[in-house]
Amino acid sequence: MNPPGLAGAVLDWLLESDPSVRWQALRDLTDAPPEVVAAERARVTVEGWGAQLLAARDPDGRWAGGACFPATDWSRENEHQPWTATLPTLDLLRLLGLDPDSPQARETVALVRQNCRWEYDDLPFFDGEVEPCINGRTVALGAYFGEDVEVIVRRLLDDQLDDGGWNCWAETGSTRSSFDSTINVLEGLLTHQRATGGTPESAAARRRGEEYLLERSLFRRSSTGEPVKPEYLTFAFPPQWHYDVLRALDYFREADRPDERLAEAVALLRARQQPDGSWPVEHTHPGAVHFALEDRTGTPSRWHTLRALRVLRWYDQASG
Repeated sequence: MNPPGLAGAVLDWLLESDPSVRWQALRDLTDAPPEVVAAERARVTVEGWGAQLLAARDPDGRWAGGACFPATDWSRENEHQPWTATLPTLDLLRLLGLDPDSPQARETVALVRQNCRWEYDDLPFFDGEVEPCINGRTVALGAYFGEDVEVIVRRLLDDQLDDGGWNCWAETGSTRSSFDSTINVLEGLLTHQRATGGTPESAAARRRGEEYLLERSLFRRSSTGEPVKPEYLTFAFPPQWHYDVLRALDYFREADRPDERLAEAVALLRARQQPDGSWPVEHTHPGAVHFALEDRTGTPSRWHTLRALRVLRWYDQASG
């Protein structure tokens, strides 16, 4: 079904979707009572996309037999990265809103803790590895599902670069931060702070990382003012490890960090809204997936529409 143009009708269109979209639309775009939101969220475990992902899990708690990559052979040179292993699948379940206290989530996370190890140095999953983009996502997962990830948080604080951000290539000598690495770490540190209270050091590191993005209007080079990459101006869900402007705006909404330097990115977001009130599918990161969440490029996207509307609702309220 294509979404009608009226705001109420767009909301109805979102509420006709998978439970993972419905509960977030109820929470973020309506005044639904908490018990109604919680009841809808509980359905993620047993219906739709959440249930399908849980059903695809291996008996040992992993997906596709691997941590970041499937155990089956694939060519890094000739194939796109698959998104079917444990890290991207568990992260997608987090984004869908799987209740971390549900029996299915608790069983899965316990098995991951016991059986899943990184391809790098065979390290335990919740001890992290060396790349900040992977470690940031792992901190988000550990904090969300109640696992101890303090050792990874400490490493991320040590890995912060002088310009305020992070870069997965710092290990090989890079001294300039990456938008991609930085957003993954910021999301992880925010989730960790919400779950544990964090520390003054982690809060300060997150603030510096936010400044790195804000000083660049969320998508511009500090040196020339030009957009860093065209891909940052197109939206994708799930984002995997990639950065884009909508992902960054949704982070600042979640962090409740209004700032006048968000204005240009917000204007870009408004300009992408279609006459029917939706935002379209713009890009899907190539690589094998368990199943598609959206239709083809150019069709209305419930995920983009949900996230864009909640960003604009927050931004307009904060600005007013």
